[in-house]
Amino acid sequence: MLYQDTVESEVLVHKPWFVASVFAAVFAVFLMFNLSGTSFGELMRPVVGDPAQSGVYGRFAIAFVIAVIFSINIVLIGFVPLKGQIGIVWVELLLLFLAFFSAFDLSLPFISENLPYLITQGVVTTIYVSASSLMFASLIAIVAAVAKLSSNGFAYATASFYTSFFRGLPLLMQIYLIYLGLPQLGIVIDAVPSGILALSLCVGAYMTEIFRGGIQSIDRGQWEASRSMGFGFGLTMRRIILPQALPVIIPPMGNTFISMLKDSSLVSVLGVWELTFLARTIGQPTFHHMEMLITASVIYWIMSACLEVAQSRLERHFARSKVR
Repeated sequence: MLYQDTVESEVLVHKPWFVASVFAAVFAVFLMFNLSGTSFGELMRPVVGDPAQSGVYGRFAIAFVIAVIFSINIVLIGFVPLKGQIGIVWVELLLLFLAFFSAFDLSLPFISENLPYLITQGVVTTIYVSASSLMFASLIAIVAAVAKLSSNGFAYATASFYTSFFRGLPLLMQIYLIYLGLPQLGIVIDAVPSGILALSLCVGAYMTEIFRGGIQSIDRGQWEASRSMGFGFGLTMRRIILPQALPVIIPPMGNTFISMLKDSSLVSVLGVWELTFLARTIGQPTFHHMEMLITASVIYWIMSACLEVAQSRLERHFARSKVR
């Protein structure tokens, strides 16, 4: 299937109509950016050179050259094997992002000076909050999913109310309600436990539906076979149902964990020294906001990429059980 898709993609990028469509789209986009915010008088100046000073002919020429280069690049990439195509496109996109960031005139010495502290303090705190929240959210989700599959009215009503409430409120609102609301009841919780509790309850509500869908994907004959063997509910779930449901659960669960890793930045409103809080705090006194925000963004991206790799390996591991 992968080979067939690869062959079809190679044939597609060599079609004249496809190349012409790509050329037209890129030309239109870059021309639109070149012409935006420019008066008609400025466009009619016959100046070619700096895009900010070029007339209409110069701007057309710049957009035309960029579209030609982009189209030739797509055609040439089509001759490379699939893995080579992926590598080339990744390198090209990374170079474009580096060129984009270089336009900000960033202070690299300031970044290198504060990067170790961002990693040792901010990254460690972010991973601690995210991992703890994932563990508690998984426990909550399993219990709530079983309750939603139960024929007991009280259990189903409680679980459905929980998922509806915590999926209906913004996560930032939940963080404030827990951190500021619980002390009104005499329950005082520090910032980090409050953030973990809010993340656990919010993400657990979403993961409840993931676990419920995974459990429901298992044929009812598995339940009946386990009962005929004298297995109880707990043993059936642990030994038969959940192992078979994991291939269905892992992809959306991995996406949820990656989303949680980024949502943990909202805990910074409580003063938790996680990555986003430190990036703002370090950059504010010296007005190096962009340096710290870009550095924090790159660190978040690297952590998310590591989780994507781990998720893909888990998917391949559990997919082996379906291969005969």
